[in-house]
Amino acid sequence: MYKIVERRDLAPNIFLMKVLAPRVAKSAQPGQFIIIRMDEKGERIPLTICDYNREEGTVSIVVQALGASTQKMANYQAGDYFEDFVGPLGVPSDFIKEDLTELKKKKIVFIAGGVGVAPVYPQAKWMHDQGIDVDIIIGARTKELLILEEQMSQVGNLYLATDDGTYGYHGRVTDVLRDLVENQGKKYDRAIAIGPMIMMKFVCILTKELKIPTIVSLNPIMVDGTGMCGACRVTVGGKTKFACVDGPEFDGHLVDFDEAIQRQAQYKKEEHQHEHQHHHHQGKCHIRGEY
Repeated sequence: MYKIVERRDLAPNIFLMKVLAPRVAKSAQPGQFIIIRMDEKGERIPLTICDYNREEGTVSIVVQALGASTQKMANYQAGDYFEDFVGPLGVPSDFIKEDLTELKKKKIVFIAGGVGVAPVYPQAKWMHDQGIDVDIIIGARTKELLILEEQMSQVGNLYLATDDGTYGYHGRVTDVLRDLVENQGKKYDRAIAIGPMIMMKFVCILTKELKIPTIVSLNPIMVDGTGMCGACRVTVGGKTKFACVDGPEFDGHLVDFDEAIQRQAQYKKEEHQHEHQHHHHQGKCHIRGEY
């Protein structure tokens, strides 16, 4: 059993939980994820790690309550327990294995959309802890859906954007990136983009044009988290990969986003039908809400 030691709301239907899981916290790295099972009959829910504290033995996750299981999780409070909290899973971000001296010479931009801000945070924080200066672009539909602004501002140079113009730049993250490069003279050696599949697709179209190598996280299409269900199957550079065991991070310029988006839409339709029929049983793959 894994105790929730802190819970706080970040935005409508988006909440953060800090969970006591010392073994997971001890070996967690940026880019990895965990799988939660709320109770004995609960579905498996893969979620990227938002933060970890090795001294406290805690791991933080950010959840958007969209599907039946995450809506149920929204009722959990500090002091409650999860049945299972398994991890860390997935391949850590490549940059943690790079030569630090070389990494410090590179200019990196992080691009986060919606709840994708959560998995970007530990990556940007790791960079900050190594003394690497990074730029961070965060986008959301409206001001009230922007999360972790204060935390992000402490680990990088922050640029905010909202689709409706209620806060920061009026536009999308791609508009901000283009402005930084074309109007403000910024040069980037690498972009790391995490957010809704459609956002990552258009970021990659732009970064390809701007000749910026780009890494994306395909966590939004993960279902089972072990590769057994096949739902996160994706074509990368013409080869079949599984987001949960081969990733979740891939070269964004090689990902077939149209195929992945089409598959994700299919699973969302199926989940909606399951919910409509109140047909939730043990062992059914959990279809995650998108970033």
